Amino acid sequence: MNPVWHIHEGAPPQAELPISFALLLNLASASNSEDSDVLWGFIRRYAPDATPEQHPLLDQLVGYAIRYFHDFVKPAKRYRVASDKERAALADLEGRLAELPKTVLAEEIQAQVYAVGKEHGFEPLRDWFAALYEVLLGQTQGPRFGSFVELYGVNETRALIAKALAGDLVAP
Repeated sequence: MNPVWHIHEGAPPQAELPISFALLLNLASASNSEDSDVLWGFIRRYAPDATPEQHPLLDQLVGYAIRYFHDFVKPAKRYRVASDKERAALADLEGRLAELPKTVLAEEIQAQVYAVGKEHGFEPLRDWFAALYEVLLGQTQGPRFGSFVELYGVNETRALIAKALAGDLVAP
């Protein structure tokens, strides 16, 4: 019943992309970037051999992600100040991220994020993730945080946490 099936005469093309469009949207949102070169820099960190020439569909999606960010996400971003409990947990997370090896995978990052939330008494744990999204990304929901950090970069995420703790993300 899907029109795509009929448009492609029963053989819709398969697209093999190194990252999903949802993750691209989250990258554009977190980096606040409307520059495709910046997004491609993040993509290359995750998939070093990826280029716009090798992945023209992904390059097209990068453009769509930037436009979507500009039109819908950027105007709706609302950062908030972290509570004392959240500040302590964010500082703990920043410290743990600093100790991770350069080749750390999303699963290990996610395990650290979960551990911080549990050790700082977030119940339900969903409250910890809501804090991450609202304080760091200015939105009410977001990506799987470990995958996001792996792609965005550990050092970049640490810098984002530092900005949030300094109050630099919240509009005056």
